[in-house]
Amino acid sequence: MNKIIECVPNFSEGRDMNVIKQITDEVESVDGVKLLDVDPGKATNRTVVTFVGPPEMVIEAAFLALKKASEIIDMSKHSGEHPRFGATDVCPLVPVAGITMEETVIYARKLAERIGNEIGIPVYCYENAALSEGRRNLAHVRSGEYEGLKEKLTLPEWKPDYGPAEFIPRTGSVAVGARDFLVAYNVNLNTTSTRRANAIAFDVRERGRAKREGNPITGKIVKDAQGKPEMVPGTLKSVKAIGWFIEEYGVAQISMNLTNIRITPVHAAFDEVCSKAQARGIRVTGSELVGLVPLQAMLDAGRYFLRKQKRSTGVSDQELIKIAVKSMGLDELGTFHPEEKIIEYQLRKGADRKLVDLSLQNFMEETASESPTPGGGSVSAYMGSMGVALTAMVANLSSHKRGWDERWEEFSEWAEKAKLVQEKLLRLVDEDTLAFNSILDAFGLPKNSAEEKKIRQSAIERATLYAIEVPFEVMKTVYNGFEIAETMVMKGNPNSVTDAGVGALAMLASVEGAWLNVKINSVDLKDHPRVQRIEEEGRELMKESTKLKNRIIQGVEERIGS
Repeated sequence: MNKIIECVPNFSEGRDMNVIKQITDEVESVDGVKLLDVDPGKATNRTVVTFVGPPEMVIEAAFLALKKASEIIDMSKHSGEHPRFGATDVCPLVPVAGITMEETVIYARKLAERIGNEIGIPVYCYENAALSEGRRNLAHVRSGEYEGLKEKLTLPEWKPDYGPAEFIPRTGSVAVGARDFLVAYNVNLNTTSTRRANAIAFDVRERGRAKREGNPITGKIVKDAQGKPEMVPGTLKSVKAIGWFIEEYGVAQISMNLTNIRITPVHAAFDEVCSKAQARGIRVTGSELVGLVPLQAMLDAGRYFLRKQKRSTGVSDQELIKIAVKSMGLDELGTFHPEEKIIEYQLRKGADRKLVDLSLQNFMEETASESPTPGGGSVSAYMGSMGVALTAMVANLSSHKRGWDERWEEFSEWAEKAKLVQEKLLRLVDEDTLAFNSILDAFGLPKNSAEEKKIRQSAIERATLYAIEVPFEVMKTVYNGFEIAETMVMKGNPNSVTDAGVGALAMLASVEGAWLNVKINSVDLKDHPRVQRIEEEGRELMKESTKLKNRIIQGVEERIGS
């Protein structure tokens, strides 16, 4: 899975759209970054900008946006209702997919250091990126706001983490952080009562409700030694919630902010609200996601609801998303468009066309055209993915076979394994074409001088190694599918035993095809140590794959005969 992070900088300008446009133009100037949302507020005089992409590209876009803001926003003339202390007030990075919080923190600090060194403004790191525990809380870091910043910077305890410890009237300071992904999520109820909706919200939100003496509704609030209300915690961690009535829809909702979906995922919040609502005689009728959601959150939800039905979870992402949408009623108030609501799908918009996005007919016709790509390497990877897909089909059919109900989880796990192999092979379909094109690019480099010839030769060698590594990776990946095929032949639904056999045949063809690509690309690098190791391992993979295919087909014949 590709690494994706989100950046949500808040700029201290919400009224002059020309200023805002100059800043967002900087974001959009970086290839690979997708600008998702621009939300200006006149009263707060503040604009929240949201963009996503690969980490290196995102921090480049963030740096350029912050630099532009430092040039065109004058904090000495700023006023607004929202707390702030800089032209760019805060700049949090959020892990979305394929990246840990720990990695995101490294990127946040890297960005903070660059801002301090190159733009020359004071930078504080907060939340997970904080360099000291006392600076984790943003409100504490921003205390005194812009008006108190000049004096604050003279205090040793408020020395910035990066940049100069001096007051710059035009730019102020900036807080750079790393935080978890926040999902705004509303659950719909079959009531118009805000009071009842609030009661459910208090049941589930982490903060809970004030403790009372005697009657839990009308009793006197219990206070602690400091005179603050004692709280009875709710059932969901990392959840903020309130009940309200939405006139547009004529229903009450539980409006939630899920501040850490690793702790409380969307599906867990939905089910818990259902439980608490039912206990109060109220039914949940559906829900809605406000803004965007990571793909993983939807896939996890789909798997969760399939497991509750004791059905196989080794199905396509499309099917998992469909199950999630239907289970949580995400389409009750309007059509749920995955391509609009899921971050990773938003990123795909406008991207170069991939072979795996073509229809089966178009892929065939593209292969048959006079273009050298897609070639045998891409077709080999695709054959392998289709072979493994057949084993996944047998696993899913076995999971749902009448009379095998107690074995659904066993086959679901095999289907999940097959799906992982399929997905990797599909990525390799396009990567093989990229590898071929990298060779063409290397041969196209100039070779006029001795230095240019040296650079060109080095580029050709690197590209050739890449073109050898990719089909070798296909071979290794497909090999993992034989175990699944053999298990399905021996233990799977007997009515689909030949499907698993065909899968094994396709997988062997994939391995053989990829091996041919390894050999032809190795011709000019026979003496390279890495190529020699690949050829040695490749021959062994060919031998073992052939053995496995023969054993699987023999198993098919035996089961057909019996």
